[in-house]
Amino acid sequence: MLLAMDTASTTASAAVYDLKRAQLLGETTWEGRRRQTQNLLILVRHLMATVDVTPADLTALAVTTGPGSFTGVRIAVSAAKGIGLGLPNPPAALGIPTLTVTAAPWHALASACSAAPTVCAVMFAGRGRYHWTLFTAKEPLHRPDANAHRTGTAVDLVAFLGRLNLHPCWLVGEVDADLAAVMRALSHVTVIEPVYGLRRAGVLAHVAAQLLEAGVAESLASLQPLYLREP
Repeated sequence: MLLAMDTASTTASAAVYDLKRAQLLGETTWEGRRRQTQNLLILVRHLMATVDVTPADLTALAVTTGPGSFTGVRIAVSAAKGIGLGLPNPPAALGIPTLTVTAAPWHALASACSAAPTVCAVMFAGRGRYHWTLFTAKEPLHRPDANAHRTGTAVDLVAFLGRLNLHPCWLVGEVDADLAAVMRALSHVTVIEPVYGLRRAGVLAHVAAQLLEAGVAESLASLQPLYLREP
């Protein structure tokens, strides 16, 4: 069994995934509102009890590593390390960049298009700014490092996508009204309705399961936050 946790932003989520059957057993997603520390382990225990999974059943843990808030990213990483140390056998552990999870649901659909779009995944960075990075349908398990991410205002993102002139391009993730409005200047960019861009731990778990199947297995010690700037 795999437990996945995401507290990188105000949206928090946890999921339990059966690795043997490749099946999502349960998931809970909520608006954390800076209460992830108080809520995460309570909701994880409730979720595991609901799907009849015990800590001893866990063989793998997955978390989002960032970008995100300084505190938020550390909550899931610290929780995974604490849970992992208490298990009877050391679990496999995987850290997945936050925007990899945002982009993941769109790769299959993008690859089925006659002209496969580039997926630009975006999330709020605070103070009217955004984090973003690009994915192609050929790299569904891509885990971009800090250098592959960009941070800026809505105008900066429009300028970035305008310069690259990617045809077509899908913008997915945390898209607010201000960002959607300025994106109208780019005819080759399709803004995906934000409700479909909600980040879910079930997707995180599925990506982690695919990486494990591909032979990527890491340790608890390898789980480190991915920060784009000094906190």
